[in-house]
Amino acid sequence: MSLLSLLRTSVIFAFSVGLITFALPVLAACEGCLCPGDPCQLCPLPAMENDPIKPNEPELCAKIREKVPPTSAQPGSNEYFPSLDKSVMVCVNEGGDVIRNKQRNAEYPSRVYCKPPRSVKKD
Repeated sequence: MSLLSLLRTSVIFAFSVGLITFALPVLAACEGCLCPGDPCQLCPLPAMENDPIKPNEPELCAKIREKVPPTSAQPGSNEYFPSLDKSVMVCVNEGGDVIRNKQRNAEYPSRVYCKPPRSVKKD
């Protein structure tokens, strides 16, 4: 093995270890609202009939369900879209933010969520 080949292998190895060391904490920490444990207390939009109501549900989620009854319509059906549109409007009108979920999983199965505004505590 030549000196140049050994040097090249050493540099590649050192770069790989450095990249892994840098990327590991970034990948391990989840930031944002679609993290395990539902840190932002998201409401799925639209509310579905079979979804249980969360304990300690934010007030905005209850308002959305009150103004837009939960639906049994499947995503993509003609009945689904009016319910989605109305629930998005209620979310935004009440001060919430709409979050689109591109990577659905068991904890976050809905395509769209409402993030309630953070309550401001008065001293």
